[in-house]
Amino acid sequence: MTSAPKLLFADPKGRVMEHPYLLATLRSGEELVPPQDKPIPLPSAGRLVHLPGRLPVGLHPDTGELELVRQMNVGGKSFVPNAVGALLPPGYTRTFLPGEVKGDGPVLPQWAYTAAAWVKDGPVAWAIHTDRRSHWDPERYSTPDMKALVDAHLKRFPDNRVLKQLKTCALLYRCFTSQNTFYVRDEAAIPASVMCNARCVGCISDQPADGPPASHERMDDGPTAEEMGAIGLFHLENAQGRTMVSFGQGCEGEPLTRWKFIAESIRYMRARTQKGSININTNASLTKGLEALLDAGLDAVRVSLNAATKGLYEAYYKPVKYGWEDVEASIALARERGAYLALNLLLFPGVTDREGEVKALERLVKKYRVDQVQTRSLAIDPLQYLEAARDVGAGGEPVGVRTLLQRLKAARPGIIIGNFARGLEERENAAGRG
Repeated sequence: MTSAPKLLFADPKGRVMEHPYLLATLRSGEELVPPQDKPIPLPSAGRLVHLPGRLPVGLHPDTGELELVRQMNVGGKSFVPNAVGALLPPGYTRTFLPGEVKGDGPVLPQWAYTAAAWVKDGPVAWAIHTDRRSHWDPERYSTPDMKALVDAHLKRFPDNRVLKQLKTCALLYRCFTSQNTFYVRDEAAIPASVMCNARCVGCISDQPADGPPASHERMDDGPTAEEMGAIGLFHLENAQGRTMVSFGQGCEGEPLTRWKFIAESIRYMRARTQKGSININTNASLTKGLEALLDAGLDAVRVSLNAATKGLYEAYYKPVKYGWEDVEASIALARERGAYLALNLLLFPGVTDREGEVKALERLVKKYRVDQVQTRSLAIDPLQYLEAARDVGAGGEPVGVRTLLQRLKAARPGIIIGNFARGLEERENAAGRG
């Protein structure tokens, strides 16, 4: 780093500026802390964003004191500043949150806000480049031919409810996994469920009236097994690259609530091809349903969780008619049946890396020989998550996100730490094989 990291702030129009002398601060859970660890240059596909109604907190370089910035004067105009953070492209995991406190503003939109600052060479962000594979490069998505590809696929499968949902996701939300379905490459989405048996605080497809706007519109008409099977079969037989289809998307509920239909669709696919991989992204709540999918030919399971402790898990997921014990039973089943086992770890600096939470995650990956941890920076208003996580789960001081990942690697030698699912050919040396 060529200079001290200056505090960023934004004016009411969202224009980002550096503070004349204050340094940036970072948030780790409930605490605001001075700059530490090493930031990275903001990736080319990343961007700076303002946090409406959040006041920036800076560090005075001479006194070392924290200063709340309530007012700024720029060009003769005085205004209340907004804090600034960064949004990172796929493949990066944040290590700290922006240093800010709540002013007079709404619940923030659902993004994974990352601490950012300005140095002599430009903007920096506190993050780790955790997956350097390039097939999820944003430049490969939302290309000019996307609309034509969507139309062509819809002509192949007219009136298919899977594609009806994915059209919206690909064109409006620019979801990479849904776009892959139309590009016919890599990991493709098969949304299946309108229902969910969890009430996640940060759900991106269903929010209460007083919550932030949902990032996605949930599908409202569950497809048949034949509709799902037809889309999956076409992809498995024709896709290039890491050929995979995945049930369980951000635009739906919990796929295991429709396990009978999904099992039938998997049997439909596997009766016609043995190519590629069939994966489910799930909260792992219904062990009986997961068993049926494994019987049908499911070969990869990615379990979403924010913690490996009952208290913190249930405070965030707010499960309905299931609990953490069911999640762990499903993880055990997936390992017993030889599926590729990944955790989708919803990571939040200062909470996920508490000493007690780290120990619980170490136990989980070691006991069940987890193949991969896919780090996922939790997209939520930081203060909203802190309220849910306060005084629940395991305690202890935060050890830092970088140390958390190092300890998971030590607890489970050979484990993959990354952000993207691995295809069949990439799993040969996975930790859980053999």
